[in-house]
Amino acid sequence: MNGIEMMVDTNVLINLVEGKANLIDKLKGNRLFVSVITEMELLGWYKITDGQKKLFSSLLRECRIVDFSSEIKSIAIAIKQNQKVKLPDAIIAATSVYLGIPLMTFDADFQKIKDLNLLLLEE
Repeated sequence: MNGIEMMVDTNVLINLVEGKANLIDKLKGNRLFVSVITEMELLGWYKITDGQKKLFSSLLRECRIVDFSSEIKSIAIAIKQNQKVKLPDAIIAATSVYLGIPLMTFDADFQKIKDLNLLLLEE
């Protein structure tokens, strides 16, 4: 892949699969990273169908999945200490900060997080 490196939030991949917001043009040609949290959120949904699981698994194979590390844990703890955010969001943001790449999301709550290079999308 050419283009820029970017972290994508769970909601971006869900919207992509649902064909919303012209995401293909925004993502095409870029190197995509996802947190292991996003992988767990997508594949761990209790109502997931076999078709959805297959589709999300295929999509995730096109991304680099970033595992949880002690460095990411430390950044996530600092985020949680300074802003009121959900733990999964803190980990996703911390992964983006750790990698030094922008985070693409539809979730405006990420705007609260300092030092996060945010690509906020509108639905």
